[in-house]
Amino acid sequence: MPAEAPTTLADRIRHVKLSTLTLPLDTPISDAKVLTGRQKPMTEIVFLFAEVSTEHDHHGIGFSYSKRAGGPAQYAHAREIADNLIGEDASDIGKIYAKLLWAGASVGRSGVATQAIAAIDIALYDLKAKRAGLPLAKLLGAYRDSVQTYNTSGGFLHAPIEEVKERATQSLAEGIGGIKIKVGQPDSSIDLARVTAVREHLGDGVPLMVDANQQWDRTTALRFGRVLEQFDLVWIEEPLDAYDAEGHGQLAAALDTPIATGEMLSSVAEHIALIEHRSVDIIQPDAPRIGGITPFLRLAALADQANLQLAPHFAMEIHLHLAATYPREPWVEHFEWLNPLFNERLEIRDGRMWLPDRPGLGFTLSEQAYAWVAIVGRRLPPRLWVEPAGPDPAGPSAVDLGWRSHDSLGLERHARGTGRPLPI
Repeated sequence: MPAEAPTTLADRIRHVKLSTLTLPLDTPISDAKVLTGRQKPMTEIVFLFAEVSTEHDHHGIGFSYSKRAGGPAQYAHAREIADNLIGEDASDIGKIYAKLLWAGASVGRSGVATQAIAAIDIALYDLKAKRAGLPLAKLLGAYRDSVQTYNTSGGFLHAPIEEVKERATQSLAEGIGGIKIKVGQPDSSIDLARVTAVREHLGDGVPLMVDANQQWDRTTALRFGRVLEQFDLVWIEEPLDAYDAEGHGQLAAALDTPIATGEMLSSVAEHIALIEHRSVDIIQPDAPRIGGITPFLRLAALADQANLQLAPHFAMEIHLHLAATYPREPWVEHFEWLNPLFNERLEIRDGRMWLPDRPGLGFTLSEQAYAWVAIVGRRLPPRLWVEPAGPDPAGPSAVDLGWRSHDSLGLERHARGTGRPLPI
C-alpha cells in the first residue's frame, strides 16, 4: 500500500527503471512499403519501458516503441537523460518534460530524442492518475467512457483475401466496430479487387477504411481515390508521403472521402503543417512517436480548434484514454499484438473499446514481458536504475547509476556514484 499522504504536496522521484524488450510477431508483416521494395517484412517490435517511483511509494509505467530500426537508440538516449529525473516532483510533468528536452537539446526535439522522453512522460501521467485513484482519462477529463474501435491487424497485404475476410468476420464477432485493410500495391487493380471483396463481404453498413502506407504519388492518389469513392469509406489513410502536407491538402479538397494521416510524424510541429495546409479530415498522431502525452494534449487542442476528427495510431493501451478526452467522437485502432506484454485486457463490445476502471493506464507487465527483457539483455544492457544514494533525493550528486546486464548466470556489473557505466 502507498505510504500515508505527506504534509507537503511534493512527491519527489526516487527511482527510475528503464527496460528494453523485443516483442516477436507470430507472422512477418507486410504492407505496401514491403511490396514496393522500400522495407523488409516486419518480424518484431522493440519497446522502451520506463518505470518511475517516488519517495512516497507511488509508481507509474509508460512505454515507447520502434518498428524495425530505432529501438536501441531510444533506450540509449533515455538512459543518458534519466538521471535528470531524480529529486524532481513527479507532479511537475511539464517542468520535467522541458528539462529532459534541454538535456538532449543538441539532438533536437523530434524523432528518437523525444520518443525516448515519451516513455518517461507517459509513466509520469500513469503515476499521477494512480495517485489520484482514477483512470487516466478521468484524470484528464473524459468526454465518454468508450471509443469507437476498428481492427487493422487482420488486413495486411501478406494475408490472402480469404484470410482477410475471415479475420474481419472474427473482429466484428468480438465486438469491434470497423475494419481497415491495406492497399498501395504497385498494381492498383489488385487493390481494387481486395477492397471490392471486403466491402461485399462486410456489406454496406460496416465502417471500412483503407491505408496506402504512403505509397502513392499525387496523380495515383487522386485517380484511385476517385475510384474508391464508390465504397463509402470512413477514410483513405496515408495516400501520400507523410511529409507532403501540400499534396494531402489538394487531395482532401478534391475527394469526398475523408483523408487521414499523421502517424509517421514525430513532433507537434510536423502535425501543425498538416493543420495549416488543411491536409487531413482525420488526424492520426501517435503519442509515443511525438514525445508522449504532454505534446499529444497540445496537438489535440490544436486539432479540435481546426475541427478535425481524431484517430490515434497503434498503442491502444495509451490512446484509448487520450481519445476518450477528445471533444469530437474519435476512433481507436485495435491491434492484439501487444497482448503478450500485459496482464490485463481491454473490454471491447458493441463496436467500442471501453475505458478500464483501473487507476492510471490500467496495465501491468506480464511475466512473459519480463522474460523478453532478460533475453534481450544478452545483446545489450536491458535495464537502467537511477536512484538517490543518500537521504536527500534532490542532491545534485546523489545518484546511483547501475547498468545491469543479465545473462544466463545472472551476472551484474555496476558503476556507483560516478554517473558513468562500467564497460559491458
